[in-house]
Amino acid sequence: MNTKFSDKQFVVLGFPCNQFGAQEPGSDAEVKAFAQSKGVKTPPFYLFSKIDVNGDGAHPLYKKLKEASGSGDLEWNFGKFIITKGDSVKRYPIRTAASATIPDIEAAQ
Repeated sequence: MNTKFSDKQFVVLGFPCNQFGAQEPGSDAEVKAFAQSKGVKTPPFYLFSKIDVNGDGAHPLYKKLKEASGSGDLEWNFGKFIITKGDSVKRYPIRTAASATIPDIEAAQ
């Protein structure tokens, strides 16, 4: 998808989280190295520091994303949100393939 939209104003933001089965226990440097070993390249994919996405300690960004999309806590890893230039937010179920978001990305361009 990064290649498909490389000439557009499109970026992917990744926020590692260790709240789901302790699947992300490493340091930020270890998480980044693992992502790079799997072919994740920056830009247009930006990997941020590990945060909490649920509960009292949830990062303010995720509080806002969940509120704006009218949804509750994330159930598992790889939650997907699309934020358009107009600040509308759409959330996808965790099992949604990234390719299934393409029509919404194209509509937002």
